[in-house]
Amino acid sequence: MVARLRLEELTDRETSDVTGFTERLLRALPGLAEHHCAAGAPGGFVSRLRGGTYFGHVVEHVCLELSQLIGRDVNFGRTVPAGEPGVYDVIVECPLDESPESRTPGELFDVAVDLVLAVQAGRAGVAPDDRLAGLAAFAEREATGPSTRSIIAAARRRGIPVERFDDLSLVRLGWGVRRRMAWAAMTDRTSGVGIDIAGDKEITRRLLGEAGVPVAAGGAADSAREAVRLLHELGAPVVVKPRQGRHGEHVVLGLSTPEAVERAFAEAGGDVVVERQLAGRDYRVLMVAGELVAAAERVAAHVVGDGRSTLAELVERTNADPRRGVGHSRVLTRITLDEAALRLAGRAADDVPPEGAIVWLRDGANLSTGGTSRDVTDQVHEDVIRLCRRVVALIGLDVAGIDLRLPEIAAPLPPPGPEDPVAGVIEVNAVPGLRMHLAPVRGRARDVGDAIVRAMFPGGSDGRIPTVAVTGTNGKTTVTRLIAHLLSGGGQRVGAATSDGVYVDGRAVFLADATGPRSAQQVLGDPQIEVAVLETARGGLLRRGLGYDWSDVGVITNITADHLGQDGLDSVEDLAHVKAVVAERVRDGGTLVLNADDPWVRDLATRPRVRADRKRLVWFGLDPANPVLTEHLARGGTAYLLHDGWLTQATGARRTPLLRLTEVPGAYGGAAPYAAANALAAIAAARAVGARPETVATRLGEFDPSVDNPGRGTLLRLGDVSIFLDYAHNPAALAATLRTLHRLWGMNRCLAAVTLPGDRRDDLLAASAQVLADGLTRVVLYDDQDRRGRPAGEVSALVEREMRARRPRIRAVRADGWREAVTTALGLAAPGDVLLVIYEKWAPIREYLEELGAAPADTHPVLPAMTTIRATPRLTRHLAESALGVSGSVTDHGHP
Repeated sequence: MVARLRLEELTDRETSDVTGFTERLLRALPGLAEHHCAAGAPGGFVSRLRGGTYFGHVVEHVCLELSQLIGRDVNFGRTVPAGEPGVYDVIVECPLDESPESRTPGELFDVAVDLVLAVQAGRAGVAPDDRLAGLAAFAEREATGPSTRSIIAAARRRGIPVERFDDLSLVRLGWGVRRRMAWAAMTDRTSGVGIDIAGDKEITRRLLGEAGVPVAAGGAADSAREAVRLLHELGAPVVVKPRQGRHGEHVVLGLSTPEAVERAFAEAGGDVVVERQLAGRDYRVLMVAGELVAAAERVAAHVVGDGRSTLAELVERTNADPRRGVGHSRVLTRITLDEAALRLAGRAADDVPPEGAIVWLRDGANLSTGGTSRDVTDQVHEDVIRLCRRVVALIGLDVAGIDLRLPEIAAPLPPPGPEDPVAGVIEVNAVPGLRMHLAPVRGRARDVGDAIVRAMFPGGSDGRIPTVAVTGTNGKTTVTRLIAHLLSGGGQRVGAATSDGVYVDGRAVFLADATGPRSAQQVLGDPQIEVAVLETARGGLLRRGLGYDWSDVGVITNITADHLGQDGLDSVEDLAHVKAVVAERVRDGGTLVLNADDPWVRDLATRPRVRADRKRLVWFGLDPANPVLTEHLARGGTAYLLHDGWLTQATGARRTPLLRLTEVPGAYGGAAPYAAANALAAIAAARAVGARPETVATRLGEFDPSVDNPGRGTLLRLGDVSIFLDYAHNPAALAATLRTLHRLWGMNRCLAAVTLPGDRRDDLLAASAQVLADGLTRVVLYDDQDRRGRPAGEVSALVEREMRARRPRIRAVRADGWREAVTTALGLAAPGDVLLVIYEKWAPIREYLEELGAAPADTHPVLPAMTTIRATPRLTRHLAESALGVSGSVTDHGHP
């Protein structure tokens, strides 16, 4: 949980400034005395309190202590400045199995803030007992049970991605084609037929009995008369249980009279199984994938008298054990002293049992009715193991709990014969509880969750698929689409999340901005996907995280000024810090693909948290003389670069040409060098996950920008006018696009219909306006339909003002909306001109242009014999200043 905390009147005040604060806080929460804080030992936080610490830090520790008090075992917290005085982000760990949608963390934080304010104000009685009791009850209801929790913990230890779905016990483990699901102890491979068989106790009994498995003699009864008839036929004592019951509810043992059988029949709901009661002890054997993984002796709910306490007091004392909870939320269940318990005990609630007297409160030994367990896994006789293997094979279950009545589980089974068995199987459970094995009252705990996970992911599999994450300022979408296209040539089914939607095997399954964590999870959760390519944008990353824990390949295209002033990002350095997360979360041994031509990206490789020494570092770049590339190659490293007019893979001194620059789709013969850079980044990523060089080269040549990368450098023709559509919306992207158009048409042939996003800072809009003024002679400006908080016309007015200040004689007009802007711009265009359209939404503009008769260009203008693209010194300076976020005017930004 990340919570933004505004200290307001407590800004610049410390705990030592408030007389008695530390003592009052410790009286309210004594457990704070054990907090280590930075000292690394108990008492460290108290020392900080007495020496003086800020109140955001106090809220963090109070929130952690309150979490412990309601049973949330969390320890990590951190408080960091949020960019303005008195404002902090408080970061507090949440339990691994807690639903991401849980309201518990936020409510705990509210309680922590109120408590700190009350202590600071000196108010008495500040312990929030009532609020905590309600939160504790809610958190317990919302938490997964011990069975699900053990599976989650085992998966995380194995490095298997695991996600709890909503507030259910359903968990998704692994990604893509390796994804599996479990619901408590039921897996996605558990047989539905097996579940139904095990759920019907009569069918289970008959099916096993006909196969020669020793089971209790009995039969089904749908009337009290039939139940009594079975009592007479079988002979007392008998057991009556619901035919489709669970958790031991309404199971009554030791019945000898018709009246007792009739009462049990009525309490069970009228559809029962009556069985002869087998002698012996109750055992539960847990079978996973046909093998025994745990066994426990079960002991029915009971208390032991002390000669002083009433029966009710003994039950209350037993239920005070912190291991006992309501239902299945804890490893033991509280005992209910109801009418059935009192009848079995033969006592009233206020009776005082003699010292040492065992008072049985339930017939059945189920944990769900208050029973306990003793581990006997190492004692199980081979005869019993063979019997249990037969049972799960006959029923058809991958995970099953088999209930047995035996004289002793360590002894051989009685020989089979014509007589009714005296020991055998009494029940099969399709979704068995694991609590008795995870935390037996006596004996060794068994990690049965790990056994289930090992069966789901054999051979040490971590359940992951190759995953590529792409971030940067410009080119993310194109590089993501290119990587997906290249990898699909190897016959793998690729899932991609991009700024315009989620794609599975090249087909859209969701159309919207899909660059956040939910979209990443949508791709990774699709059981068809064999490789995932995830565009990862700043906004989703800051607000909700990555959506995955580790990737195999991380690609950083470039880092330049954009989105500054949003989400606490005030500089390009802040932006680089956010983008670095993608590099940090490339797993050890994975591949980090970085742009050698970008100074901010180069810097990422030196950051301690990136740990580039633990990853395979691959550079890409357009300048083969770049010292970063030459030094990397001299050490035997791998890079992808432009060499003698070819996109080339270089490893050490070896060079492998892949595709001519003049053949790179979207590069217009080399006039758009950014397209070559995007292609190099995509090739590097595709090769890192196993794509072959020849496949990469072929697939890259087959990439059709108008189909596979629509709206990114898309060229249309309408009569004698060319139309170039692009999403450039920051100074660096606009400058790069205009460079391309100048090379192909010349500056005097260029005009534009332009919108810029309203959520950008004024200085960034001004910088973009300067680029437009330097590169265009005619401009039509319009505002986005989504003005992002700006008044109507404000953005276009600002841009026009800055353009005219830059180039007073520029022809600039403003239009109302994109349709009027495009129409007006086409009216200004002369034959042979190129119209640059910068859009907010691609689809409606494309459809409108098609209505006007525009069509994809049959031939693209190219630069003859283009091998190397070099910017003039003035343009280089302009691009550098845009990337570094330099504001204010610069003397000359002429374009060639």
